[in-house]
Amino acid sequence: MQIRLVQGDITEQHVDAVVNAANSSLLGGGGVDGAIHRKGGPDILRECRALRASSLRDGLPTGQAVATTAGRLPASWVIHTVGPVYSAGEERSPLLASCYRESLRLAAELAAETIAFPAVSAGAYGWPLSDAARVAVQAVQESSITLSEVRFVLFDGPTHAAFARAVTEHG
Repeated sequence: MQIRLVQGDITEQHVDAVVNAANSSLLGGGGVDGAIHRKGGPDILRECRALRASSLRDGLPTGQAVATTAGRLPASWVIHTVGPVYSAGEERSPLLASCYRESLRLAAELAAETIAFPAVSAGAYGWPLSDAARVAVQAVQESSITLSEVRFVLFDGPTHAAFARAVTEHG
């Protein structure tokens, strides 16, 4: 499985599945979540509302993943996952790793060959960048699911650098 690091906009990635760092409501928000909903259009929100009205009445649990259409994005699916909020007093790394594992599992079920991940929980959820990168890279490398390409799409230079260090250290 090829791991690629790209500095850029996840909504512009031509991959089979784009991962959304969603909130549990699945109804849009800020950051990556807001960008995916805005650029993907109303079809994503429509499917998220349908999920909330049926199987996910209480929202998507942290560490889990669910797929919807990608709407107007240059992908086939959006895989929504809810990352944990960082806590210095509680070990939540397994939940963060689960976001990546569950997204990969779902991508394989959808017969996706390529997937693009953001840095889940490293923004508004406050996860320290170097640790978020370590957990993400390790979870992908240790996964039994192998796609053709796993792409980490990182918004800025410091995030890209943190992931590059994690790939070097854990690769």
